[in-house]
Amino acid sequence: MSVLKWYQNLQPRVLDLVGDYAGKELFLIEGDSMLLECFQDARIDFENGFQLLHAVYAVESFLENFVRRKCNFHVAFFDGHEHICIPPDSNPAHRQKYLLARSVVRKHLEARLSETHSTIEIHHFSSVEDVVFQDYLEKRALYFVMCHDAASPTDEKSTKRSRHHRAKHLSRRRFMRGIIKSFLDNGTNIALINGLEWRDTKIMAMVKEGLHISPESAQDSGSESLTESESESSDDDDSPQSYPYTISAEQGVQYDGLLGEGSSVRDRLTVFALSKLLEKDPSKDYGVLVAAFLLHTTLLEYLTLSQRSFAAVNADGEGSAVLAGFLDDFADVSRAILEHHTAGEAVLQSGNIENLADLVDGRLFRAILYSLSDGLQLADLHQTIQEKYKLLSKILADTNDGPDISLAPLSNVKFTLVDEEGLFQSRGKVLPFHNPIFDKHLSSIEITVEEDGMPAQDRFQKPSQDVSLWHNPTKLLDPKKPRPVRSRWEESRFLRSNQRYMAEMAAYAASLTNAVGKSLSPETIIVQDPAQAAVATKKKAIKPESESTKSKKQNKGPPSARDKIAASISEKHEKEVDRIFKAWAVNRRQNLDRLKDLESRYVATKAYSRSLSTEKARILRAEIALYNIQTLVLIWERFCQRSAKRDGYHAAALIWDFLKNVSREESALSPPLVQHLTTVDSSMGLPPLRKMKPGSTHPLSFDFRVPKNELSIGLPTREFQLVHAGPYMDRNVDSAEDDRVRFVPDGWQRKVLDELDAGHSLFVVAPTSAGKTFISFYAMEKTLRSGDEDVLVYVAPTKALVNQIAAEIHANFSKTYKYGGGKSVWAIHTRDYRVNNPTNCQILVTVPHILQIMLLSPSNAKTWSPRIKTIIFDEVHSIGQAEDGVIWEQLLLLAPCPVIALSATVGNPAAFSSWLSSTQNAAGFELETVVHPYRYSDLRKFVYAPPEKFAFRGVPERSNFSKLGLDGTSGFHFLHPVASLINKSRGMPDDLNLEARDMFTLSEAMSKYQNKKWPFPKTLLPANFLPEGEIGKRDLIRWETELKKILQSWINQADSPFDNVVHALGEPINTGEREQSAASTGSVKDVSDKEFKDIDGDDLLSTTLPLLTKLEEANALPAILFNYDRLKCEEICQSLLESLKSAESKWKKESKVWKRQIEEWETYKKIAEKKGKSAKGKPAQKSKKKGGEDDEGDDGGDMSKSDSLKDSASAERNPLEHFDPNEPCEGFHFAGKDLSQRSDLTKHFRTLRWKEVPEWLLESLLRGIGVHHAGMNRKYRQVVEIFFRRGFLRVVIATGTLSLGINMPCPTVVFSGDSVFLTALNFRQAAGRAGRRGFDYLGNVVFQGISTSKACRLLSSRLPDMNGHFPVTTSLILRMFALLHGSDNSPYAAKAINSLLSQPRLYLGGRSFKEQVLHHLRFSIEYLRRQGLIDAGGVPLNFAGCVSHLYYVENSSFAFHALLKSGYFNSLCSDIGTAEEQTLRKMMLVMAHLFGRRYCRQADAERKGDMKSPSIVFLPALPIEARNILAKHDAETLETFATYVQTFATQHLPEKERTLPLTGLKVGSDIERPTTGLPKPLPETISRSAFVALSGHGDSFDSIADLCSGTRQGIFLEKAVIPHLENDDRMPLNAYLYDFFMHGSLDPLETANGIRKSDVWFLLNDFSMVLATIVTSLFNFMNGTEGGDEMDMLDIQGSGDMAENMQDAEIAQQEDAEKPAALTEEAPKALPTRPVPGGPSLKAVKKAPVLDDWADEEGLDEPEPAPSITAETATTRSRRASGTSHTISAGDSSASSVSGWTDETSGKGLKNVLLAMQRLKEEFDIKFKKTWA
Repeated sequence: MSVLKWYQNLQPRVLDLVGDYAGKELFLIEGDSMLLECFQDARIDFENGFQLLHAVYAVESFLENFVRRKCNFHVAFFDGHEHICIPPDSNPAHRQKYLLARSVVRKHLEARLSETHSTIEIHHFSSVEDVVFQDYLEKRALYFVMCHDAASPTDEKSTKRSRHHRAKHLSRRRFMRGIIKSFLDNGTNIALINGLEWRDTKIMAMVKEGLHISPESAQDSGSESLTESESESSDDDDSPQSYPYTISAEQGVQYDGLLGEGSSVRDRLTVFALSKLLEKDPSKDYGVLVAAFLLHTTLLEYLTLSQRSFAAVNADGEGSAVLAGFLDDFADVSRAILEHHTAGEAVLQSGNIENLADLVDGRLFRAILYSLSDGLQLADLHQTIQEKYKLLSKILADTNDGPDISLAPLSNVKFTLVDEEGLFQSRGKVLPFHNPIFDKHLSSIEITVEEDGMPAQDRFQKPSQDVSLWHNPTKLLDPKKPRPVRSRWEESRFLRSNQRYMAEMAAYAASLTNAVGKSLSPETIIVQDPAQAAVATKKKAIKPESESTKSKKQNKGPPSARDKIAASISEKHEKEVDRIFKAWAVNRRQNLDRLKDLESRYVATKAYSRSLSTEKARILRAEIALYNIQTLVLIWERFCQRSAKRDGYHAAALIWDFLKNVSREESALSPPLVQHLTTVDSSMGLPPLRKMKPGSTHPLSFDFRVPKNELSIGLPTREFQLVHAGPYMDRNVDSAEDDRVRFVPDGWQRKVLDELDAGHSLFVVAPTSAGKTFISFYAMEKTLRSGDEDVLVYVAPTKALVNQIAAEIHANFSKTYKYGGGKSVWAIHTRDYRVNNPTNCQILVTVPHILQIMLLSPSNAKTWSPRIKTIIFDEVHSIGQAEDGVIWEQLLLLAPCPVIALSATVGNPAAFSSWLSSTQNAAGFELETVVHPYRYSDLRKFVYAPPEKFAFRGVPERSNFSKLGLDGTSGFHFLHPVASLINKSRGMPDDLNLEARDMFTLSEAMSKYQNKKWPFPKTLLPANFLPEGEIGKRDLIRWETELKKILQSWINQADSPFDNVVHALGEPINTGEREQSAASTGSVKDVSDKEFKDIDGDDLLSTTLPLLTKLEEANALPAILFNYDRLKCEEICQSLLESLKSAESKWKKESKVWKRQIEEWETYKKIAEKKGKSAKGKPAQKSKKKGGEDDEGDDGGDMSKSDSLKDSASAERNPLEHFDPNEPCEGFHFAGKDLSQRSDLTKHFRTLRWKEVPEWLLESLLRGIGVHHAGMNRKYRQVVEIFFRRGFLRVVIATGTLSLGINMPCPTVVFSGDSVFLTALNFRQAAGRAGRRGFDYLGNVVFQGISTSKACRLLSSRLPDMNGHFPVTTSLILRMFALLHGSDNSPYAAKAINSLLSQPRLYLGGRSFKEQVLHHLRFSIEYLRRQGLIDAGGVPLNFAGCVSHLYYVENSSFAFHALLKSGYFNSLCSDIGTAEEQTLRKMMLVMAHLFGRRYCRQADAERKGDMKSPSIVFLPALPIEARNILAKHDAETLETFATYVQTFATQHLPEKERTLPLTGLKVGSDIERPTTGLPKPLPETISRSAFVALSGHGDSFDSIADLCSGTRQGIFLEKAVIPHLENDDRMPLNAYLYDFFMHGSLDPLETANGIRKSDVWFLLNDFSMVLATIVTSLFNFMNGTEGGDEMDMLDIQGSGDMAENMQDAEIAQQEDAEKPAALTEEAPKALPTRPVPGGPSLKAVKKAPVLDDWADEEGLDEPEPAPSITAETATTRSRRASGTSHTISAGDSSASSVSGWTDETSGKGLKNVLLAMQRLKEEFDIKFKKTWA
């Protein structure tokens, strides 16, 4: 396979390089790729001039975009790549210009960036195979390399090019793609520099992953090596040239004395180069050109940039060639000097290099020649200019024997000045706008307003209004009217539906609160009056009772009645305590003491303790602990006797943990117990216990004996605690009791409580397991206790987390409301479903999009929104996401109350806190930040090395008594956190946490490898630093801080011991090798060596089963395996299932044990049947005859009652009773051992099968394996979560969505396979699932199928900074107007707008530029005015509702509106009744151009002529009429925002621009001098950058891209926030939507269109949702109900989302139908239906019946069929069944009365548009449904 074909098979991913990918990681920009991307800017004049400064500006602007986004990067130039920087379509005659520009840029950056941006290194290598470069790669560990793939921005096959030209392009592609391949083959990822998109603080780029290249692919493409590719690229044009000049270092230095010390490099290089040119051509004309160029060099120093902005000067044919030749010669020789290894350095180092970037201005040079021909004399110029010119010309003449150098006209050449005045224009006026809320913010903007400011389209104004809910287009009920009465049948069905849902919710809640098998007992909240609440929120320190108080109580005299009652209660309590102890003693004697295996006894004792009630556990805790200590001491004694203490330290550590914990239970300590604890402690040589004061007199119920054998641990106590007992150390940090919570909070947690009580906003950063959960529930409880009206909103990033939080609220809180009225404690609201009434609950759990809709809803502005008192933003780091992050940011800005922001992974907490504090202060709230950097339980990391061969002999038996961690488990190699610091350039991240053992080994290594210059202080040795007794977390924190300080001081010092320390600590990884063979020690015995199978170490499907068996053997399950590819998750699960099933099947065929078990079961069944029992051994129901006789006769009549009971008991204990030969056998599943859980699980299977969950997933569940990712069925995911928490599922394979706050604690997390999505952020999020507080002492993190270098990178990487977006989008502004107008200027709406517009720093990561934001706002309003979406007062008009409802697809929504309001769709759909197929096909083409836009790579365009697939890969061109309308729209938008730029620049940027954006270099003069004799410069630009204006560009802009990239510095302008539809001709649009509509098949989307299978469903569902939004919006518009109420958006869904809701409805109907109807006389013949907008409905079922009915319960109309414009026939209804409920017919005319948009006024009615849109949606959804049916 050739390199080109290999490259076409790569599938890139579009990622945000900053937030989602690299973060702060170092990457490399290939220099010539960067130059090619910059030099391809058509605005840079390399043709008529040589605008070098403009080219340098373009490069600096490009790099400054990275710097502004806080990227960490280097730039590397390669000698062999220099030809790459030349644009492929450029004139070959200008080759030397580009190459000189390359040299100048490189030298300029090398010299300047070291001063201004020292972290940006500019490197120079000979080639990518250079040994120096390979060494650089090894040391720097780059995250990726950014380069160009040499794709042409135009379709070469459609252009007329020479064969040689095409061949050169082909060789260039082979060359660059060969380089890409070499990087990928070496494991380095590639990001394409072509196609880069700057989006707010994001950088979107296509990333290619090296890890996805298969060995076969690499082998196939290896036939075309990189060397061959390089050789092919070296054609005549691209090969390095030999210079016809003699250059020496001495010549480079000789001008030093002549020009004076400190002279500029520009002067020095110019004179040097011109002297070489004169040697080559001493003719007179050449002397004239040299003289003119010297004057040009002089003027560069003394003219301002605006004085140099000349129009183009053309020369006649011969003269043009002369000029071009001269500049090419100058470029050639100048480059030769700069690149000369000695002369170049001499020139650069001896002079001032600052003006090298401004070496040549071709337009100025031509202007001088034009002026000379027009009579310019040197005397005409300023005296300073004359003197400098004379100096330069004299030096050149003195050092050259060439012709006379004098200013004179160039003979026989005619020059003409091009008229470019038309490029400079002043902007127009703006339409009038006045709104009292906005005016005060916009008052500072000075603009010219049109007097007759009414856009032409406003003659059809229609105010936008809405009174409907989106999912049910009927008016809201009048709350004063009684709700409709249900029939008895409907009421019964409604109650059953609610009961079914609440039963599921209760089961889910039980799994979260460990209440499985028990009833939930939520706390009943009672509202407190303000005085009580004030007292309740104060901390109440618990003080011990004083002795004086006790004595007073003792000397009161005769006991009172109360004392007698107290004494009686005390006596009863004592008796109860005695009874509990006696029960414990009996159980101990009868069960525990009889267990001879000590490990089993220990496990059984722990199980007994866990089974006790809270009160019993408290009473028995100390004695049971002592009993465990005795068992553990006996275990430890065995290790001592075998001289194997090293293997038994885990037992000693457990003993130490029990001793510490029991010693703190003073109220339960009796004197004998204290004595036993002390004896054990001293005999083992453990750290001394704290002084214990007995508080109990209860005798021990057993004899405690300490073995007389030697029991000493034989280690210093500090070393023992650090190395072996670290996980058991006291974790509390500044803990103290606080009666506001039910646990003992740490200091940081008490600070959180104080701030919540004070009503402040909070930003809390604490790692997973640190204890953040209580914050949310404390705030919720405060809200519930404050009254019945206050509302708290909990915002979660995923629907899975929404469900979990709601279940936890359900389990924790209940409340009785005084006035009822349908109020509830909580509600769920997502786009998919609702539970309870979202506006009539006190705790709303939702996702960001829904909360935004609700906050911007006018109908909520006076009722619900003002009631919100707190908003909790969980996982607030989601603000950095490229997709939905802007919604989070808008919510934080609009929040009408204090906020609580929570996260475990924020890279820049100080910056985020500063920004959030400013936003909260602007809203009138005070923010406090609490950062707690310490995990509660530590994480231990391991790299898994699978065996070379593996034999599966069944799943191993779990160890009853195993070590913590995976140390000593074969295949798992420990990775010390400090050993990950292999790349010293990255430094050490702040959150590189060390556990106790890590600190000990680190201190030992540092002490061992210290040297005289870098000593390790003896004070930091554990024996000197740590306390002699018990060591706690507080001690470790101090020690870790000091150790890190020393390590940090060593890290970047070449002579420090740092490398030796890292190498020593990394020995377990460096020396770890794969086992030759391994077999699981399970139930399958005597497997021959032939059963061993080869294991591919890189194949996850091959290595996962060996991994899991080892984890099971080490008792390290349950585990979550994270893989960031949805399909791979399913493949791993299927592979595990097939492996287990096939092994089980083979075992059953060969096993005598199995055959004997089957025989016994068959015999048991016969006996059971004979005894009248079922096959399962359960007693059959017997009917009694009269007289009490059984149907079965009186066979058992001779049995006594006692014999019958014994027989029954015996039968129940028979293990065959629950035997099922069809269930997984022991040894062939990973499921928990509790058989009752299996039966509970199978109860869910019926529902899951209804939901079409594949059978293999259900089989996997029975074997304890589940899959969890966003594409799985919602019910299935919930079952996985429940049974994982309950311990039945013990292996879950998941994507990163499971890492976002989902409560699924486990001891082990496995990162299964590498991915571009496995970043520092995602690693920390996912790793935090292991070792959760209250569950595990230690968490294991395992890397499987991930290189050691990647594992080290993940550990040592810094978290990315949280950066935001520009949130004031045009659609948000439109929605704000709708909020204001729809709520009658309500106080809430005014406050929200004032808060937003008062922000001093509008977005996170952005600059403080409030004035720019206000200007941007004003011209966004201007845009809305000119589009007819608002009137002069801000009242929404016409299609404002439709556009605002499509906010999630901005800017596509505005393009759609442009076509809609222009009447294009009216014309397109006019034949829908007669030519439906053609109409829908054309409409689909247009919609595919507007929505779901995905660009192909530039390289994909090369395949256009070679595509043999029947699929449509590249989207056909947009119809010409639509293209013209959108072009007009974009032109109008461009004019509007160009006016914004000019207005702002005029008002706020009075200084002239002369500073380069990255290096800060000031260019040109800051003083304007007379330029008599020179052509008049072009008008000075106001908006345009002065650097860009050097190429002849004025204040007229060609496109919005030109506007955004070509404006002067200091003006904020982002393409993403300007309403336009960008068409990048260099990158074709992917036709996946259009293609799917044509054939309705998924496979071609993957194979031809390159859409990943795991993404297809989501992309198609998104488009379905767009269609649903448009259809319903148009329907309401035509019925006079369309408008801006955001509540319209609450229930819009794509048909894919609707599928699960439909399945829920069908399941409910089926279950109801299967139940006997007691009320058949009232039951209707068909179930009542409700139309479901937005979803396909082959049966007209309503969505989520439970949820809709709940809404009905809370005051909505009873479901009714949606109103239609005209009645439909049965055929039409059937046809419409797959689409939305709003239907019309082609002949319908009832819409003609709609004002403003009727046939009479616009020429075409909208009814055909609505009908066509509806049918388009039907056709699309039917095809979509078939793919997942």
